[in-house]
Amino acid sequence: MLHITSLDDGVEILKALGSDIRIEIIKQLQQNKQMNMNELASQLNITNGALTSHIKKLEACGIVTTSNESIGHGNQKICSLHLDKLLIDFDANEDPQNIYTADLKVGHYSDYKVYPTCGLASSTALIGEVDDVRYFSHPDRYNADILWFTKGYVEYEIPNFIPFSQKITQIMISAELSSEAPGVNNVWPSDICFYLNDVCIGSWTSPGDFGDIKGIFTPDWWFPNWNQYGLLKLLVINKKGTFIDGLQISDVTITDFNLDYRSSMKFRMAVNDDAEHVGGLTIFGKTFGNYGQDIKVSINYAPIEPESAETE
Repeated sequence: MLHITSLDDGVEILKALGSDIRIEIIKQLQQNKQMNMNELASQLNITNGALTSHIKKLEACGIVTTSNESIGHGNQKICSLHLDKLLIDFDANEDPQNIYTADLKVGHYSDYKVYPTCGLASSTALIGEVDDVRYFSHPDRYNADILWFTKGYVEYEIPNFIPFSQKITQIMISAELSSEAPGVNNVWPSDICFYLNDVCIGSWTSPGDFGDIKGIFTPDWWFPNWNQYGLLKLLVINKKGTFIDGLQISDVTITDFNLDYRSSMKFRMAVNDDAEHVGGLTIFGKTFGNYGQDIKVSINYAPIEPESAETE
């Protein structure tokens, strides 16, 4: 998912979408997951040269990604969609200057309670044994770039280094997530609940545990019959409520927490026992999946308003 908070920042991607042929390319890749250039050109009834020009524009904006695949004695270029959602925020009225950002490594959780199937891996190897909960407390877990479990939770401490005498007006968290099925299953719903300081701020149902194609950043050593990529989700809590990808999921607001520069913040992602769909959770870091990022946090802040003096 790409989140555009300023129309100026979105000019190039909007230009890229302003073409009937490029829209048709996106539709074809939606239907077929991935296609080589010859297939696409034939389907669209255009030359390979014309197609290359359109693909370059889509690739430059991050909508499409290409890779080379060896076939017989030559190579062919494979095209696939990189974005699953595009969110344009027309109501981004927070001051862009007053933002503190941080990246949380997948393995840098401060608390956990998980149940098999479960496991962790760094960019180069599994950490311990799969389905052995004990390895979630192993020192090497700080190197984890992917983790998964069937039910339970992991909790992260959000660093708070906003300036003194400031209050928190909005928190945005983005992460690549999927369900956790035995093996892989693209239709495997899971209700993932999000908590801030032990308060459930909303939930999102992951549609599946995706393994149909290799993740763009998933390392070559990773097992082909294991989860390959997730969906990039943007969680926002502000004065209007809590939102996932721009859609409101609860009425819990940032003002309910009264957060300022002194506050500690715990962020939990959980699959609860009593959920309708107990389908697990996989969290992808920057060396796995399709988005090349860790858990990203952005905190908007504003000066604390002085209390009005009591009138005599």
